[in-house]
Amino acid sequence: MLFIFGFKKYVEVLGVATFVCGHCQHPAAQRIEKWTTKFTLFFIPLFPTSTKHVVQCAYCGASSRIDAVEAERLLATEQLTAG
Repeated sequence: MLFIFGFKKYVEVLGVATFVCGHCQHPAAQRIEKWTTKFTLFFIPLFPTSTKHVVQCAYCGASSRIDAVEAERLLATEQLTAG
């Protein structure tokens, strides 16, 4: 019997916040993304195996990993300043 399995990464953009980048030290837009890796069987995604939250700088392109609480805080802060 033949089983085809693997992993696939999904990227979801949660929002954009503006603050100073930790890498290049420039104030720039930062994309807040959620990266989810799912186990696949016969190319069908079944369940997530890992989830990461990442901030990516629009100025220099550097990415840094943050936790889910920090991502929610950054999104809430940006909504307060925008609204």
